[in-house]
Amino acid sequence: MNTQAALSPNLTHWQERVDMAAAFRWTERLHMHEGVANHFSLAVNADGTQFLMNPNQAHFRRIKASSLLLLDADDPKTMERPGAPDPTAWGLHGSIHRLCPHARCVMHVHSIHATVLACLADSTLPPIDQNTATFYGRYVVDNDFGGLAFEDEGARCAGMLTDPKVKVMIMGNHGVLVTGDSVADTFNRLYYFERAAETYIRALQTGRELRVLSDEIAEKTAQELEDYPNQAERHLAELKAILDDEGSNYAT
Repeated sequence: MNTQAALSPNLTHWQERVDMAAAFRWTERLHMHEGVANHFSLAVNADGTQFLMNPNQAHFRRIKASSLLLLDADDPKTMERPGAPDPTAWGLHGSIHRLCPHARCVMHVHSIHATVLACLADSTLPPIDQNTATFYGRYVVDNDFGGLAFEDEGARCAGMLTDPKVKVMIMGNHGVLVTGDSVADTFNRLYYFERAAETYIRALQTGRELRVLSDEIAEKTAQELEDYPNQAERHLAELKAILDDEGSNYAT
């Protein structure tokens, strides 16, 4: 990381930018992005209103630490300035950072299995294995999709995330939105939610009866995984190490 620091442009929040760029690059590698339509953001001040976000219409594979926008959720003129963010990203992420200061990092994608789950009439995720149990009692289903997430829609979604225990929004007819305390925490949750959704969808495809965990075991498992030490941090650190070994320019 010393080499990266030596190459850093004179930008604030550099380590946060590097972590964000790595998350973008790995999300693309897992094919969890969609064109240039999805967005991640990270709060960088105490009240959460200032945040980093990917630039408008930028592909995840090309995002670098230096290319991230630094925005202020309380600045009403943001969309009037050159280099303004995508209007739906501003509506959704700006609203969440403005209204939910505990949601330090926000990742929204249209990944395949999470979106399939969001398209079911019943989009709940039963605890049928360790990964699905991770999210027991920790997600909300939005059944009131109202079109593209401009500011009114973004504010409505933010209103469903006021409980700090709720870390995932299954966005009916849309995709998934994941929050967390840091880039590592949020990316790890996004990764495992997509794995959990895939397991559930594939289990449904068998047409066989599901083996659903009891509420007690599901909650116990979810809490044990929340308390498991340093998994999210090590996950992201390993991904950055792989990118570094490959000579990626994500951290420039």
